[in-house]
Formats: sequence, structure tokens, C-alpha cells
Amino acid sequence: MNFTRWSARLPGTQRRALARTDTTVSPDRRGESAVPAARVEQLTDEAPPVPAVDDLPVRDVLDRVPALVALVHGPDHRIAYVNDAFTAAFGVRPLGERAREALPEVAELGLFPLLDQVQRSGRPRTLKSRKAPDGRSYTFTCTPVTEGGDSGVLVFATDVTDHAEAAERLRASERRQRETAVTLQRSLLPQELEEPDDLRVAATYHPGGTEAAVGGDWYDVITLGGGRTALVIGDVMGRGVRAAAVMGQLRTAVRAYARLDLPPHEVLQLLDGLAMEIDANQIATCVYAVHDPNEGRLVYASAGHLPILVRDESGTVHRADEPNGPPLGTGGWVHASGSVPLAPGSTAVLYTDGLVERRNEDLDEGIAALARALAGARGTPQVICDRLVRAAGVTADHDDDVAVLVLQHPARTGPENDLFRNAALELLGGVEAAPRARAFASGVLTSWRFPTDLHDLGVLAASELVANSLQHGTPPMRLRLRRTDRRLIIEVTDGDDHLPRRRRAEPADESGRGIAIVATIASHWGSRRTPGGGKAVWCEFILPRP
Repeated sequence: MNFTRWSARLPGTQRRALARTDTTVSPDRRGESAVPAARVEQLTDEAPPVPAVDDLPVRDVLDRVPALVALVHGPDHRIAYVNDAFTAAFGVRPLGERAREALPEVAELGLFPLLDQVQRSGRPRTLKSRKAPDGRSYTFTCTPVTEGGDSGVLVFATDVTDHAEAAERLRASERRQRETAVTLQRSLLPQELEEPDDLRVAATYHPGGTEAAVGGDWYDVITLGGGRTALVIGDVMGRGVRAAAVMGQLRTAVRAYARLDLPPHEVLQLLDGLAMEIDANQIATCVYAVHDPNEGRLVYASAGHLPILVRDESGTVHRADEPNGPPLGTGGWVHASGSVPLAPGSTAVLYTDGLVERRNEDLDEGIAALARALAGARGTPQVICDRLVRAAGVTADHDDDVAVLVLQHPARTGPENDLFRNAALELLGGVEAAPRARAFASGVLTSWRFPTDLHDLGVLAASELVANSLQHGTPPMRLRLRRTDRRLIIEVTDGDDHLPRRRRAEPADESGRGIAIVATIASHWGSRRTPGGGKAVWCEFILPRP
């Protein structure tokens, strides 16, 4: 092929018409010059004229460019030309040979399907940033060319090694940052969930895909004592280490506030103020719920979070939408508590938006799909967690974090049901209520076949709690005894909302020792205000393992 007939139309090359030389002297005017040629060279400092690009042979142009250039023609891509840069990079290549055998480096890069496509379509194609056998990275541009009815492809390879290495360093830095955030996130989540007596719980967490920074999703299970359990799930807006750090502070605060045994809406009210102090620009959503086995309900408060889903024993799924306040960190809002039934045989699901939110889909559609998946999910809480995640299409490259918390209130039958008992007595009358309470506690503990030492401690604790309520509380009063497979719980409620506190009684004092005695003999004790006004004082004894 005659390369001098080819125009130098390379990618990015501008034809410079002004570079053409129009000052050549015609032969018939040479005699008119009064100065010999040698004299002209001495009298002028101008450089000799540079030939224009159009006046240079194409081979000379291609040999001088730093990019790698190769020309192949024909259906079997026979080599017609390689420039000096290509030869310097990969060595001499014989002309006329089939490129598939003569250019193994091109074969390793998978360039031949692209050459076929360019020849068929007649359109240029580009293959970005491929690493060649010489260790360098190139971007290949393949352009169709035609001469004399023969079709070929001009391969133009630009060295982008510096750009590729810089991009790899950036990706490595992002991977390290994400790994740091994921490690921080996982370290702040509970390593093992607490196991309530009356509930079975399981949780799962899936960080976002490799291209997305980890978010601030979290969950927790907190045993409050007296048989009650707090469950919480939340999502800090934003991504990266900052979101994970804010999540850790909120989760720690939730555990501290939970120890105060406050109603759910009061816990969120405290969290709202704390979120504003941590970062006024960082908001978070959260659901805080408390399960009381004596009530058979889940009392909750929501700060802009997605609704809790509860499937009852018949398989019907209920959606707890109200009440729902604004996210944490917005301030100026008084949160409220709601409740949803959680009877034996029910299953509840708390989750973050990564499980149900999808691009180009309404959020309610995602929640409805989750409800349908929950209606058909059976098995242990962990099995249900896994099934819900699979049903939502969550994979390793999912673009958002996902946290799911599943709790079951199992319906116990047979011998297992014998390990969970309740007994209650309304305390009526005056001072005669104390001996009646002692007799009731003794009879119940005897029927539950407790050993003598635990029986006597339970009767003593019930007597002290009832005496304290009779002296400092107001009607209505109730004594409640509850046993699980792990502990004995004794609780006294009355209509006065002043919480007792343990104090040191002086030797001459005739009272003030009841709470101190209970705290000494029991494994744990505590008190809380009840929603309708009044208080509950409780203690619990850990049962010996069989």
C-alpha cells in the first residue's frame, strides 16, 4: 500500500494550513536575485522552512508520534505497518503476517473482536485503559480505513499508565476508607444479641456494595429487667466514617436511656436533643420499642423511621404506621408512643430503608412487598431474616446498607409452657394486705416447686415490696409473680409515681430498710413509672440451671 497517498488524519491531530510554505523561488527568477545563496544564509537568521504535515509522508508522521500505531488490513487482519513506538514497546513485527499470530500482545488484550466489529460497522471504537504485557496501560482507538477497495483498521494506542495508576491509588484509598468504615460499623453493632426470656430474636446487617461507602444503620436488643425488653433500629443519614461514628454515639446513648426505663417517646425525645448536639446537620431515623410479656403488646415510638410489620398467629400482617414524628436532630417536636399487639405466635420485623427502597419504585410498594414476604416466611427468626433479605433482592453489590431485626413471641405448649407461669393478686384493704400477700406468694412458689431457699427469698422479697407500697404508695395496688425458664420476677404496682431509691438507714431508724433488703437478696431490682400514672417496683432471682 502507498502510505504517501494517505492523509495524516490521526485522532486529535489538527491540520495546520498556515504551516504550508508558499515562499519557494521559481527557477526563472533566480537570476533576479542580487545576493548569492551563500550570502543569503549569512544575512538571515531565519530557520529553513518546515514542511507542512500534508507534505510529509504518512510513515514519517506516524514514526514520530509517541503513541503506538499499527495498521492491519483484510479479514484476517494482516500487518501492514507498525510505527517505531510500537516496535520499541513490543519488538519488531513482520509485515504481511496474520496479526493473531504476529501480535500476541493484542490477542491478550482481547482486541481482535473489536477489530472485527470496526470492520463490519465501519465505525471507530475505543477500548479504555487496558494493561498490556509490558506492564503499561493503554487506551486503544480503532479506526476503519479504506484504500483501493481494501479495508483495514488503524490501531492507535495512547499510554495512560500514569492515569491508570492514579485511578488505582484512588480506588485503593477508597477501599481502605470503606474497610475502615465497615470495621467501625461492625464493631459498634452488638457482637451478640441479648436473649430475652420471652422473645426469640435475630438480626442481620449487610453493608452497601464495594462502590458505596458504608452507612449508619444500627440495631440493638436491651433487656430492661422485670421481663421487659427494648428493641431499637435506626439509620444515620450519610455515609462513611462520620455516619458510623454518629451511629455509635446514638446507640450508646440509647442503651444509657434504656436503663432509665423510660417510655419510648421520652427516649426519642432525649435522643433528639443529643443528635442536635452531636451534629446539627446530621439527622437520623429511629424506632424504639418495648415488649412487656404481661401486656402482650409492643409499645413503640418512631422518629421518621419505616413502620414496624407484625404478623399475627393467623398469618395476617399488620403495619404500625402511627404515630411517627420527624427524624432525630430536627428538634421542636414532641414524640408520642403507640402500640401494636404482639401475642404468642406473633412475629415482628424492624428494618432500615435499604431493604425496601429501590430506584424508580414507590416506597410503599417496597413495604407492601416486604409484608407479602413476611406473610409467607416461617421458621426461626434467623431463617426469616435470611428469607426477607433474599426476597428483597439484596446481594453483595447492593447499593445501600440493610439492617433487619426480627423478633418472635413463641406460642409455648406442653412441658415448655409449664416453665412460663403468671400469678397476680389485687392488694385490697389496709395492713391486712401484707400477710395476705405473703400467704399468696408462698402458695404460688410452692405450687411452682421452687426449692426451699428460693421459696423463702421470694416470699421475703414480696413481703418487703408490698410493705413499701402500702407505706408510700396509693391504690390501686397489685402483686404479680412471674416465672420463666431462667428467672423468678416479683413486681408490685401502685398509683403513686414517686420512684423509690435505695438509702442507708441509721441504726435508730424504724423503717427505710425494705429496698436495701430486696437489693441484697435479689439478683436485680428496679422501678419505673407506668403509662397510666403510678409506678412498678420489681426484683428478680436467677433460677439455677437444671
